[in-house]
Order: sequence, then C-alpha cells, then structure tokens
Amino acid sequence: MKSPAELARDCIKSIRPYSPGRTAPIKLASNENPLGPSPKALAAMEQAIRETRLYPDLPSTELTHAIARHHDVAPECVVVGAGSDEVIYMLGMAYVNPGEEVVISSPPFATYCLIAPVMEAKLVMVPAKDYRHDLEAMAEACTDKTKLVFISNPYNPTATIVRKAEVDRFLSAVPEQTIVVLDEAYFEYVDDPEYPDGLDYVRQGLNVLSMRTFSKIHALAGLRIGYGVAPAELAKWLLLVREPFNVSSIAQAAALASLEDREQIAQAVALNAEGKAYLCGEFDALGLTYAPSQANFIFVDIGMDSVQAFDALRQRGFAVRTGDIFGMPTHIRVTIGTAEQNGRFVAALGEVLNRP
Repeated sequence: MKSPAELARDCIKSIRPYSPGRTAPIKLASNENPLGPSPKALAAMEQAIRETRLYPDLPSTELTHAIARHHDVAPECVVVGAGSDEVIYMLGMAYVNPGEEVVISSPPFATYCLIAPVMEAKLVMVPAKDYRHDLEAMAEACTDKTKLVFISNPYNPTATIVRKAEVDRFLSAVPEQTIVVLDEAYFEYVDDPEYPDGLDYVRQGLNVLSMRTFSKIHALAGLRIGYGVAPAELAKWLLLVREPFNVSSIAQAAALASLEDREQIAQAVALNAEGKAYLCGEFDALGLTYAPSQANFIFVDIGMDSVQAFDALRQRGFAVRTGDIFGMPTHIRVTIGTAEQNGRFVAALGEVLNRP
C-alpha cells in the first residue's frame, strides 16, 4: 500500500502551511479591528442563530443586492465568499489552467501563493521596491501565459499603496488575457486622495476584480465573509465553481447589518487614524523607520531580530507579526489597537529595545 505522501499530488508538495499569528493577551498580529463589530451586526447574529436548522441562502441574495447598491454595480457583478480567500480560490478554479502563470509581489500575502501550485501553474514572484508593489517590474514579468496578477492595495505586509496613475499605466500594459485582482481589504482606512478605487475599473468593463472583506473595518473576521466585484461576464464563471451554501446564514446577516451601519465604520476609521498618528510619533521618537501606512497596521524596522523581539514582547503580553516570514528579519508588523493597547505596546517595545 502506498503512503499518503506518495499519493498526494506532486504540485502541492512545495506548499508551505499557513502560519497564523500567535496569540497573547493583547493581540496585535492579525490586523483585527479593536473596536469590534457593529451592535447592529451583533443583534442580527443573535436573530440568525435561531434559524440555524435551515441551510443558508445559497446566492446570498439579500447581501449581494445590498453590496451592489452600496457600490452602484449590478448584482450579477458581486461574488460573496467565505472570506475573500475563497474568492481567490474561485479565481484559480475558474480561470487558471496548468502551465499558465500567476504574478504576485514578494513578500506576498500567503493565500496568493496557493493558487498556482494547486492549479499546476507557475508562480512568478516580483520583488517589492521601497515597501511598495513595483508595478513596472510586474508588468514586465507578464507573458502570454499570465492569467492572474494580484495587487493588494494597501499592500500586506507593508500597508503602502500604489496610486491611480500607476495602476492606470499597469492596466494598459498587461496582456489581454490577464485578469488583474485588486485586493482592497483595507481600502476603508485609506486617506490618500490618489488612491484608485478598483470598482472604477470594473465599471469600465476591464478584466479586473476588486476584492473586499468584512474581516477588517467591519470586525467580522471570525465569521469568514468577503466578496469580489467584477464585470458580470467575469463574475459568472466564479459563481459556477462556488461551493453550495458557502457562506453561513449568521455571516450573511451580520455582514448585511454591518454594511448599513455607516456610523460604526466612521468610528473605526477615526480610532485607527488616531492610533496610527500616535504610534508613528512614538516610532519617530524611538528613532525607528517604518513604511508609510494606509491601513490598520504599521510595518516597522526595529533594528533587531524580530523573532527575539516577538518572544520578548509576548512575555510582556503582546503578539505581533514577525518580519522574518516576509524576508525582512528586523521588521515587525503591528496592528493599530485601542489607545490603551497602543500606549502599553510602546512602553513594552521601549523595554525590549532598551530605550525606556
């Protein structure tokens, strides 16, 4: 009898398992929203729990139409998934053939790295430049075999953005068979006036998919719900490979209620802006360099081994993301927390760096 290792597909044997951020009393490792979900979303969840004997609505009809109204697109353009990660998998299943190529930046968001090997395609990694996507180099890396290009904007792990003029040039340069995925998981936090709205390209009918999530600004990460918006002709093939009943009724209800709670979103944006200004000021005072953040986290060079710093911070009750997994061993990625969390974190970091 052959072992499971012998039976497993060769194309997946190079995949590294995803390593989730480790926890601590104050978790600043996974870019979660410290404000928490909308009270309206919590109430909707409590109501939905009473109906869990029933399967969820397969097309997520009410939520799909609400998202479409919210973004002024047709419902046929919206694809709801169990987190935006599932939308990424749908893209792979629907569009990527063996031998084709998927282009991403390095360091990458982990899920992007899974699609190519699973679909027996080639993963092409283009080094980032100055903490940002190098769109010129990414365009040059595209060939007649490139099917997908992923651009996270803001970029995870550095929280930087590429601006509209850059994206416009990039879209005019990519091959006609290439689908460009703009992962805009953190777009609500952006305050740069030159930030491009991916939905504008969708409305133009380009082969662009804008990915959004309820995990970040809406604080529904534990429910796993996100969505993509694309031209209807592009979206319909994703819907064809969508798993039946992929999004729970509880997640649908919470997302629908949260989408309509504009006040909660405004509070989360304000809390993040205040915390970002505070942390950047403290990092300046400590003499640390960091990438300019347009998200709810900061990528900072602490000038020492990030794994050692992680251990020392964890002993003080904090979890952050180490930079070694991104090829930047002296960096950490820290989520912006509440005012109290941020203050305590800065004090702990000063102790670790011996700069009280």
